[in-house]
Amino acid sequence: MKKVLVTGADGFIGSHLTETLVKEGYDVKAFTYYNSFNNWGWLDTLPKDVLSQIEIFSGDIRDPNGVRTAMKGQELVFHLAALIAIPFSYHSPDSYVDTNIKGTLNVLQAARDLDTQRLLVTSTSEVYGTAQYVPIDEKHPYQGQSPYSATKIGADRLAESFYRSFELPVTIVRPFNTYGPRQSARAVIPTIITQLLAGAKEIKLGSLTPTRDFNYVKDTVAGFIALSKAKEAIGQEINIATMQEISIGELAQTIIDQINPDAKILCDEERLRPVNSEVNRLLGDNTKIKSMTDWAPKYTLKEGIAETIEWMKENLNSYKTDIYNI
Repeated sequence: MKKVLVTGADGFIGSHLTETLVKEGYDVKAFTYYNSFNNWGWLDTLPKDVLSQIEIFSGDIRDPNGVRTAMKGQELVFHLAALIAIPFSYHSPDSYVDTNIKGTLNVLQAARDLDTQRLLVTSTSEVYGTAQYVPIDEKHPYQGQSPYSATKIGADRLAESFYRSFELPVTIVRPFNTYGPRQSARAVIPTIITQLLAGAKEIKLGSLTPTRDFNYVKDTVAGFIALSKAKEAIGQEINIATMQEISIGELAQTIIDQINPDAKILCDEERLRPVNSEVNRLLGDNTKIKSMTDWAPKYTLKEGIAETIEWMKENLNSYKTDIYNI
């Protein structure tokens, strides 16, 4: 299938997926968030020869008419558009319901009406909450520990219902923590790197004990594309994970050692999440994706961090390093 739509194409993972699809010969339409500045997010930073091959559709995922218009004639749809910041979801949960749940419903309805051949809906490892057992496979219980994760659980279950009720060819793709170039400072790895590159001697972080399973963005994108080609993935929800974990404190020290070994870690109370909302452990099982595709992570954490640091050195002015980004 060649005609592809990516929602959330202007974001972190979406821009990498869009760029890779173009390079692999797909006919790509990018759904970006409409704004009066005509800003296409990270797509604006792509090489001109790549950007010139992308059809831009600016709209709002919350608007069913725009979503339907964008999806007409598309054989394959990757749905990544979402609000993702957990701290922001504490005080603006309505916007997460509108974007993550209703936005996903708009995509599902349009896919059903337009007979879309394949639809991949993006989930998150946050739907599992703190691990009840590890590694976390796709049968692990769901737990909404933040309004963000609750809305992603809702979106996933809507996607499942459209498969079961209407035989919609949908796959729920569940990446564990993705990182890499272009990621917002709302995430922990760019927070650490940008503070260090800006010369901070004390790196402000929230809780240091939670563990995470980190995917380099190029591996995450490869997982999406591999699953889009696997017919047995239809009707399934599938993790993209490395089956390795590291604590936030250990991660921070690893990055500090690469940039400024003299820097110290400071636990900033403003960045601490409510006790019952903090997800304390995430370690994903990737058995299922490996059984359906030839996907395997190609980047070690050390390699991915090194590439991310080099990119952020060249793009530090894209970040506000002196504030807490929520």
